[in-house]
Amino acid sequence: MPFGYEELKVWDRAVSFAVMVIDTSESIDTSRQHYRLLEQIEAASTSIAMNIAEGKGRFSKKEFKHFCYIARGNLYETMTLLEIFHRKGWISSAKYNELKAEAIEIAAMIKGLINSLQTE
Repeated sequence: MPFGYEELKVWDRAVSFAVMVIDTSESIDTSRQHYRLLEQIEAASTSIAMNIAEGKGRFSKKEFKHFCYIARGNLYETMTLLEIFHRKGWISSAKYNELKAEAIEIAAMIKGLINSLQTE
């Protein structure tokens, strides 16, 4: 029997996105002083799916919605870090655009999920 969050397409996309971001961060060759940024992007990107899963496990739609908003914030944080990495020349324009396109789709899916959870 699967967990409830496993049935959510947005959760699955968010997990795949996190893997893409981690793969990208592992390919960055930068000095030790920037390790904190690499750790931060991995934390932010994985938090998207984790917050969707945690929200799905809560007892009310209101709580689930709250965690979806947090997941959206994690997505925005991830994209901000990717923008910084792109401007620093650590990732190519092609890789940045690929990740941004996926993030835009995930953001739309999160918005749809939030809208479906509107409480009376």
